[in-house]
Formats: sequence, structure tokens, C-alpha cells
Amino acid sequence: MNRRQFLSMAGAFAGYTGSAGDALAFIRPDASAPVRALVLVDLDGGNDGLNTVIPIADPLYRALRPSLAISGDPALPIDERTALHPSLYPLMSAWRAKDLAIVQGVGYEAPNRSHYRSRQIWDTASDADEYRSDGWLARISDPLVHAPRVIDAGTFVASCDAAAHLVAGQGASDSVRVIRLSLHGFDTHENQAHRHASLLAQFAAGLALLRAKSIASGAWSRTLVMTRSDFGRSARENAAGGTEHGAAAPHFLMGGSVRGGLFGMPPRLDQLDAEGGLPVDIDFRRLYATVLGAGGRLDSTSILGRRFEALPLLRI
Repeated sequence: MNRRQFLSMAGAFAGYTGSAGDALAFIRPDASAPVRALVLVDLDGGNDGLNTVIPIADPLYRALRPSLAISGDPALPIDERTALHPSLYPLMSAWRAKDLAIVQGVGYEAPNRSHYRSRQIWDTASDADEYRSDGWLARISDPLVHAPRVIDAGTFVASCDAAAHLVAGQGASDSVRVIRLSLHGFDTHENQAHRHASLLAQFAAGLALLRAKSIASGAWSRTLVMTRSDFGRSARENAAGGTEHGAAAPHFLMGGSVRGGLFGMPPRLDQLDAEGGLPVDIDFRRLYATVLGAGGRLDSTSILGRRFEALPLLRI
């Protein structure tokens, strides 16, 4: 783990004086809320949302990306206008089973293009012009359940395998576990096509393995997976066959309690910001509010600083 990765993870707990386990015991299972494990997946560097969840029917997509655009074949269609990158094929079973939700246009107002600063904003659930030292998880006061686990087993797939074993070990316990996984390398300023395809293949293989093992152990119905990333990428490709730092991007939620489907507005390629980023449709803190509300006991308004409406992504 390098210094920037450590600081990013530490930011979520900055300023907290209790135990780390207290901070993370925030989804309290009850009769109406079965979630007992939250797996946070960081796509480090800024994932290119346009080539992950592809607006395949929008002619501007190919105009902006003459060399990087993914064609209709072999893209994986999920509706008449949208397709997934072919490397995400291992997740199609989750999509068909409706336990994969894809939320488009996630970000925040006045996006910051700095990796460090944008990750700090995500970790502290703050506005772009607000500087906080306490992470959003650190604002949660709840009885100790489990200490947090950051898993790095060498490869992303191996880390997902380890996470599946950890989740299975929960059994029917009333405790809740939070797991942090990271997949590095998404800062694709050059030679993006091959690099991004490889990263998405690792991402999909890892989550498919986590899902399969959690289904086999009976833990999938109690597991929630959520992605995060620094930011999206620029809509227009650059001269080096890559993309620049962007703004909004799609994010994934998976789990046995997830209401699968495509949420949010499609990318508005005719309304890019001054630096070529996609406009934000959904504030990332609405994802946090959704997760915090999964237990039905926590006041997300006090944790996030103001009210953010939860998204209709969970069947609980």
C-alpha cells in the first residue's frame, strides 16, 4: 500500500476518537434490513464511465471518441440505448438476476480534478468548497461490532475471494462488517483501450467470484457492494489514446437486497462542462444515504451534514 492509498483510506476515519469498529458498525440488521456486510470497492484513479456504461445509441459518443468508442458488437446491451463494456460479461448474470444496480451521473457540484482532493471530498462527504477533517464513517456512533478490514490479497480477484470468506464467516450473526477493496490503475491518460479493458475484466471477475461464493454460503442476501472512484473521465479522447480527469460517472451497487436496474439520467454529451466532463445528475452522498438507511436506525442527515434523499435501490 502506498502513501496516497493509505491517506485516502485514513481520511474516512480522521478525527474519530472512538474505536474503528464503532465507526463501522453502522448498518444494524433487523427484521426489515438484512444487510450485514458492506463491501466498498474503490476504483482508484478515476474510472472512465463512458466506456464502462456505454451510451451506445448516442452518435456524439463516437464523434467524441473516434478511436476509443466501443462498437455495438461486442458491447453488452442492457437496454435499447445502453451497453456495458465487453469485459464486464461476468457481471451479466447479476444484471439478469436483478441484483446489480447501475447509477448514472454520480458526482458532486463544482467537481475537483485533483485525485487527492476529490478523494478527500468522497471520504468526508463534503462539498467541493468545504474542508472537513472527519470522515463520514467517523461520524457514526454505534456499538462495536467488528473492526474494519482493508483487504489486499495481491490481486483484486484474490481480495474478493478473501472478502467472500470473511462475509461467509458472519453466518447469522447480528454483527455487521465493512470491507474495503481497491483496484488501482484507472488514471488512463494514455493507451486507455487495453488498460481499461484489463482493469474492468479484473473488476468483473472479482465481483462475480464474490457473488458466486456469497450465494453458495448463503450470505449474498445480507451483502451490499458499492463502488467509488475519484471522478469520471473526459468525454473526448485525447491525442495519446486516453482521457483526462472528468466529473460525473456511473457507479455500481450489487447484493441480494439490491433492486437491479439502470438509474439516473443517461450521459448528456451535448452538455459537457468547461473541461469536457459529464454533468452531475446524482450527488454521491445520496448513495451514502441509501447505505446508511439500509438498517433503518441511523439518521443520515446528522452523519452527512444535511438531508440527502436515499435512492430506491434496495428491496428492504
